[in-house]
Amino acid sequence: MSRPWSRFAARTAAVALLSVGVAGGFYLSEDRQSQRSGPGAQVAGSVSEIDVDYRQEQAVSRQVRAARQQATEVRKRARVAADKARKAEEAARKKAAEEKAAKEAAARAAKPYDGPIPESCEEYSGNRKVGCALMIDAGFDIDQFPCLDRLWNKESGWNHKARNRSSGAYGIPQAYPGNKMATVADDWETNPVTQIKWGLGYIKGRYSTPCGAWTHSQDRGFY
Repeated sequence: MSRPWSRFAARTAAVALLSVGVAGGFYLSEDRQSQRSGPGAQVAGSVSEIDVDYRQEQAVSRQVRAARQQATEVRKRARVAADKARKAEEAARKKAAEEKAAKEAAARAAKPYDGPIPESCEEYSGNRKVGCALMIDAGFDIDQFPCLDRLWNKESGWNHKARNRSSGAYGIPQAYPGNKMATVADDWETNPVTQIKWGLGYIKGRYSTPCGAWTHSQDRGFY
């Protein structure tokens, strides 16, 4: 009768020991897990977070540098474009001014004198009357005489003894040197007719007409 009870007691003790072992293993496992998540694990987590923050800062820094470089390039292109536009505007203004000057010069050349036209050379006197008559004889129309009158009035005041002290030009047409007029006659120093004939030949050969010579004189200051 005692053997069955002994077997029952032994079985009960084994179950109790097994329960204690399982519980101990659970607590041991929990303790090890707790140890793994202790200060060392926390430090590792902090290092990882710092690394992530550093990488993010580096990425932001690169983005900032790229944005600055892009802004610099934009400003550079803007300066180049502005300089190009300024030069184009200056060129356009210069071209417009040149075209305007050319049109004005062409208008003066076509009609350099728009004042009254003398009916005849009798309206003048002295060297001017002589000059008018000689101009007609040279083949020019009388409407050219107002230009000739203004040209030689500017050069010498129709004075056949006028001498330019700085250049040495002489006579009514201010020939330089004065002895050029000897190709017409030897009395070029005293005879207004000789001077006028030479001057008309010079004008015809170089400017075609007295008005052409007057236009050049207006534009350049000489003829």
